[in-house]
Amino acid sequence: MTIRTARPDRVQHFRRLQCLKKLDAIVVEMQDPKSGLKGSEQKLNVTTIPHVIAGKDIIAWITNKMKITVEEAQTFGTMLVAYGYIYALENHKKLVMCNDNSLYRFQTPYFWPSQKWVADDTDYAIYLAKRNIRKQGMLEPYEQADYNHLHKWLFHKWDFIVMQATEQYKAGRERKKPDRVVFDCQERAYWIVNRPPRRTHSALDIGPDRLIDPNTDEKITFDQYRRMNIFYQQAIMRSKVKSSVSLGALVKYITTYKNHDPFLAPCLPSNPWQTDNDSYWNLNMRRVDVPTKMRVERWSFSLFELLTDLRGRDDFKIFLKKEFSGENLAFWEAAEELKWGTAASMSTKAESIFKTFLAPGAPRWINIDGRTMGLTVKGLDHPHRYVLEAAQTHVFLLMKKDTFFRYLKSPVYKDIQKKALNPEPHNFSQAQLEQNAQNRSPGIHPIILWKQEEEENAKAAAASAPVDVKAMMSKIDRKK
Repeated sequence: MTIRTARPDRVQHFRRLQCLKKLDAIVVEMQDPKSGLKGSEQKLNVTTIPHVIAGKDIIAWITNKMKITVEEAQTFGTMLVAYGYIYALENHKKLVMCNDNSLYRFQTPYFWPSQKWVADDTDYAIYLAKRNIRKQGMLEPYEQADYNHLHKWLFHKWDFIVMQATEQYKAGRERKKPDRVVFDCQERAYWIVNRPPRRTHSALDIGPDRLIDPNTDEKITFDQYRRMNIFYQQAIMRSKVKSSVSLGALVKYITTYKNHDPFLAPCLPSNPWQTDNDSYWNLNMRRVDVPTKMRVERWSFSLFELLTDLRGRDDFKIFLKKEFSGENLAFWEAAEELKWGTAASMSTKAESIFKTFLAPGAPRWINIDGRTMGLTVKGLDHPHRYVLEAAQTHVFLLMKKDTFFRYLKSPVYKDIQKKALNPEPHNFSQAQLEQNAQNRSPGIHPIILWKQEEEENAKAAAASAPVDVKAMMSKIDRKK
């Protein structure tokens, strides 16, 4: 007969869970309204934080409850802080319990280690992205290093991470300030425990001991002082807008775009996701011959809306061609190609753009001020993606202030307004909707359609190009 013994890692895991459950019971007893610790309200950065307890009161309660010495109680309290049951409000990076008036709070049970919530890299990346938005890039040095590493490691889903961080940041702004500060402290305390700074051990891996001396003060480097000064200078120079002005701008924006929002207004002729009819997509393709009236109306909102729509940009080119001023838009498009192009062709594209638009006597010379020209020429010594950013912004503002408004009053825009389609809404019955769903066919992704369009344009350009007879003869000779 064979005797089966439990695996050492399973035994260790079972013992660990039992210890965490005992710690849970002790922390719950510490928060009992009758026999537990009595918290009070404290001000932290002009914000009143509820249920705050001093470190000496926690140690005194542990001493009386467990009948142990003060040193042992301080060690046990440090273990509670290191495991994330209690967190410090001020020295949050020092995971120790100080026997003084240092302020502490109990962590919410959602963040307790016994909840078996795995500290995933994606969750940590969302947290750092949210802090990066709130702090405007002023992260701690170790957080900045982790942020850069996760950006490279999770680059394939970084858009999802930024979207989640933005939504969480917006949701947090809707909370009351005390609740927002408390939740930020709780979340920060959780990640200090689960993603501690470099050269610091985690109590969740090897025990509560940490390589931090609670009696030593943290040294602030020169770079940290420099970053703090830059942040405070920017905060002082930042313009303050009245809430009435900002709310008026928001109301104006909503009034302008409400008919173009598919959540606030119906899609014409119908919503393809509901009716399984693709007329809406066919009418709003990238470069359709005749656009819809809603699409043409959107062009008049701003120059950015006009240039973002490829069909509107083509119409704008026709107007500029009639006015013999198409070099500004051509330069803006060339700068966009440089910004989103490959790194290998960056230097070649930058040199070609400079010779075409900026060099003295250039064939399509654009008029920009001397300061912008100096910055651009200096940056072209070491070209990068955004080397033409200043010149591109200058040209964009020129078109926005002058050419864009003349375009809206021109016969070109009025003619496209007259020709624009105004599709009638589809009134499908329930039986027709069911029939459309049965006849549903898998659609083609817009990127595939765009690639097919680009391939057709490339083939047409190759067919219209002159034939190199010598190259063709050399290919025939090789085949023979």
